[in-house]
Amino acid sequence: MADMKSFRDAVGCWARGGRVNGGWANGGSGGTASELAVRLGVRTAVLLEGPSDFEAVEALAARRGRDLAAEGVCVLAMGGAMSIGRYAGLLGPPGLGLRLAGLCDKAEQRFYDQGLERAGASRKGFYVCVADLEDELIRALGTARVEEIVRAEGDLRAWQTFLRQPAQHGGPRDQQLRRFLGTKKGRKIRYGRLLVESLAPEQVPAPLDDLLTSL
Repeated sequence: MADMKSFRDAVGCWARGGRVNGGWANGGSGGTASELAVRLGVRTAVLLEGPSDFEAVEALAARRGRDLAAEGVCVLAMGGAMSIGRYAGLLGPPGLGLRLAGLCDKAEQRFYDQGLERAGASRKGFYVCVADLEDELIRALGTARVEEIVRAEGDLRAWQTFLRQPAQHGGPRDQQLRRFLGTKKGRKIRYGRLLVESLAPEQVPAPLDDLLTSL
C-alpha cells in the first residue's frame, strides 16, 4: 500500500533523475511521483533543507495532534538549499502543481527566492530562520535547558570534550551548542526532534509556528 514515504522516495529519485520501481521517475504526468500524488491526495509539499528540519516539523505536527500525511501535506528534506529550484520546478507550477511551503536559513534566502521565482511559485508559505532552525530552537529553550537535554541524552562527556577545544574557549554558549549538534553524524537530526519535544507551547519559534499554522 502506498504511503507518504513512497511519495517522498519517488520525488527524491525524480529530483536525481533516476528510476523508481523500474520506471523513469521523470516521465511527466505519467511518472511514479505524479501517480502517487494523485493516489495519496497530496496538495502541499513542505520543502526543507535537511533531515533535522524534517524531524522538527514532524515532531511539532505530532505534538499538535496533526497527521500531515492524512491532510495531504508531504514534508520533504531536499538535501540542501541549492536544491530548491529543482524541487520547486518538479513539484510547483511547472510540475505537479502542488502548493509549496517551507523553511529556509536567512543566509540561504536568496537561493529560495531565485528558485521559487524561476518555477513561478509563490514565496508565501516560506518562513526564514535567523541562522538556522537549531539556532531558533536553542534560543527558544535557553542554553541551560538545552544542556539539560544533552545531559539526559547521555552526551554530557562529548559536550564537555567539545568545550575543551581551544576554538570554543570564550564563545557564546548558544553558538557552542549549535556547533556541538553538528559535530557528529546524526546528532543534529536526533536533537531536531528532541528540542521540539521539549518546547513549551509558547516557546515554539515563530518561523516553525508560522509554517505549521499555514499548512
